Amino acid sequence: MVVYSALPDPELTALLKEGDETAFTEIYNRYWKLIYAHVYKMIREEDDAKDVVQEVFSNLWLKAAAIKNNTNISGLLYTAARNRVFDLIEKNKVRSDYIGEIAAFLSDPRNDQVDTIDEKRILEILEREIQKLPPKMREIFEMSRKEDLSHKEIASKLNISEQTVKKQVQNALKAIKPKLNDVGVGIWILLLFR
Repeated sequence: MVVYSALPDPELTALLKEGDETAFTEIYNRYWKLIYAHVYKMIREEDDAKDVVQEVFSNLWLKAAAIKNNTNISGLLYTAARNRVFDLIEKNKVRSDYIGEIAAFLSDPRNDQVDTIDEKRILEILEREIQKLPPKMREIFEMSRKEDLSHKEIASKLNISEQTVKKQVQNALKAIKPKLNDVGVGIWILLLFR
């Protein structure tokens, strides 16, 4: 009987390439804490760090057959995590730049559009910002605001803690409120967010 915990990384990697789930589990158990710590140190956001780690290991499993022979599995995981963090940072920077440009345009007193923003437009802006949230945060936020479920109900449905639900909703509000304020619709926040 093979004792996977005693196998060196190259042997585990070879087994992983063949689709061995136990080898994948051993690699995961060996490296997930290190990869999480590495990612968290870079982005300082627990939920995003967990999402990155989940994505890195999901991709490892899905693309296992394509791993080159003699690949350093820890190096592969660190590189994949770092690249995913860079993608996340770039995406957030582009999003912030875009919102900033819209805010500057709408807050310019020379633009008549500021006075003519109507409820439909505000709801479009709100929906666009909701769609930009990370998938899990968006799902929780929509269950809270669109389906009007309590934190307890959401936690039960998603099999997560109420504290996680509360934190995700708070983070979603933190992400959305400033963007609505930036485009001059602060009054709507009182109506849309309870």
